[in-house]
Amino acid sequence: MWNLLDEDGPFPSDAQQPGDAPQIAPILPLFGSLDDEAPAGWQERALCAQTDPEAFFPEKGGSTREAKKVCVGCEVRSECLDYALENDERFGIWGGLSERERRKLKKQAI
Repeated sequence: MWNLLDEDGPFPSDAQQPGDAPQIAPILPLFGSLDDEAPAGWQERALCAQTDPEAFFPEKGGSTREAKKVCVGCEVRSECLDYALENDERFGIWGGLSERERRKLKKQAI
């Protein structure tokens, strides 16, 4: 069995000597760019990102009232709803609408 941390493992050490600082890959953002001046994505500006996520994914038959209250005042509500519709999100409250409400909205659009 190989020890991946050992110099004799299956991967060459690229001339790293004992005592050298380990080489660490840069951390890249999952979305967007590396530009620090780029505006934050809609997800970072969403009010739900600052609240309890469980409110947005209630148990079957549970109340959606609290989540929808948060959505009413959210500046990125339309972007959130667009995302949910484009990505066929089947669970949770997105853009102030439940899955059932989003399904109805899609049917009306057809």
